[in-house]
Amino acid sequence: MESRITDADLAIIGGGVGGVAAALAALRHGLRVVLTEEGDRIGGQFTSQGVPPDEHRWIEQFGCTASYRRYRDAVRDHYRTWYPLTAAARNDPHLNPGLGRVGALCHEPRVSGAVLRALVDPYLSSGRLRILLGARPVAAQTSGDRVSGVTVRRADGGLVHLTAPYYLDATELGDLLPLAGVEHVTGFESRHDTGEPSAPDVAQPANMQAFSWVFAVDHREGEDHVIDRPARYDHWRAYRPDYWPGSQIGLTAPDPRTREPLTRTFTPNLTSGPVLADQSQDPGDRELWEFRRAVAREQYEPGFVTSDVTLVNWPMIDYVDGPIIGVSEQDKERHLAGARELSESMLYWLQTEAPRPDGGRGWPGLRLRPDVMDTPDGFAAAPYIRESRRIRAEYTVVEQDVSLAVRGEAGAAPYDDTVGIGMYRIDLHPSTGGDNYIDVPSCPFQIPLGALLPVRVRNLLPAGKNIGTTHITNGCYRLHPVEWNIGEAAASLVAYCLKETVEPHDVRRKDVHLRSFQSALKADGVELAWPEIKGY
Repeated sequence: MESRITDADLAIIGGGVGGVAAALAALRHGLRVVLTEEGDRIGGQFTSQGVPPDEHRWIEQFGCTASYRRYRDAVRDHYRTWYPLTAAARNDPHLNPGLGRVGALCHEPRVSGAVLRALVDPYLSSGRLRILLGARPVAAQTSGDRVSGVTVRRADGGLVHLTAPYYLDATELGDLLPLAGVEHVTGFESRHDTGEPSAPDVAQPANMQAFSWVFAVDHREGEDHVIDRPARYDHWRAYRPDYWPGSQIGLTAPDPRTREPLTRTFTPNLTSGPVLADQSQDPGDRELWEFRRAVAREQYEPGFVTSDVTLVNWPMIDYVDGPIIGVSEQDKERHLAGARELSESMLYWLQTEAPRPDGGRGWPGLRLRPDVMDTPDGFAAAPYIRESRRIRAEYTVVEQDVSLAVRGEAGAAPYDDTVGIGMYRIDLHPSTGGDNYIDVPSCPFQIPLGALLPVRVRNLLPAGKNIGTTHITNGCYRLHPVEWNIGEAAASLVAYCLKETVEPHDVRRKDVHLRSFQSALKADGVELAWPEIKGY
């Protein structure tokens, strides 16, 4: 069965962080939007991938868009409204529900799902937003340098043909780019092409960051929740990348910043009190239970929660056996299954072999939490994706634009065409080509409009990790607040172009339009420059 949607001003393909931010921005400007999502929920990293926000140290003061801050405030308000928090937690303006160390807003993926749906619900009621879940892009129609249509396949096999003046690729892997013939790159660029200090001599298009399959667990002392032994547990138990200090399954892994072996601790239901969630001072991963904890007993009235809940997204579950971009469907499915089995094997090891402080082995009381992850089994609905196809852009951000070692006191390269800001270390996880971490300091940076503009195609824009960065600078432009800003800027650009009857590329080239568009962004609460601060 086939159907058509022809009355949208903007078709957003992908309902992750950037896609949701784009939809909200477009709707705020009065556009009619159709949003498609391959999975069964919107939110991407926040929800289906089970990854609460990774953010910079100044996030409570500045360094994000007003709409992203509204999302963060809504998460905290959800807890204050519906959960029996302690008085101290309820009155904490910077409530961190899970007391996780990775960031200041560690919380349950299910809560992000509720908040994001609440943000879009009014537009669903008005009829200006349509969301197609379980809809995967399978084809695009083009005419010259323009996209004239996109076809998505629903879960039931039916096709929906979308026609709109503009299209955004907000998919996790940049899936719309090859379908629409948009020039793009994958993996490592060469030092010859980019001049980047950390780039290899020869381009490696199949060498991409690991992806991970996250899961949620609590701990019930004295109970037995050990899962069935994974079929390939022995394989994964012995698996050791060349640069790893031992078996990848274990508590010892490279320190991302020094690459030296570092043995973490794992202590279920550790009582921690106030935690430091500042990655400039502490990466947060020394105690794995606290690292990405999403539910903390200490935050609730006594007896309400019998166990913390932690989200397992650790170096030990980074899957490096092969990429899921640029491979056959068979290989893609094999690697996805492998990542899932690696995570299952890590859980089984924790339940049966992990060292305990009392000298024993294994934590059989570790229990998967489907309710927290909002999935049937407690594993995330989708893998956590760190790297996408990236457009060949009018401007490509390179390492020497943002590296603290290169830029020093001068700070990141300023962009006259800035459409937002972001901050994170250049944080590259181990890769499918056998590379260890690349984790180096960066400067607070801007998002150049040129990185959102394909070199040729006129009416398709990236709205996530698929902008004009390199493999290396993707490491700091891929995090939640930046992806949100990218999606918001892309949709705001579409709204501006429709209103002013101008094309995106001309907004950058014509100063009168660039300044007018930047003024519109600032009026919407998009920060275009940082105060004078130093990176880390």
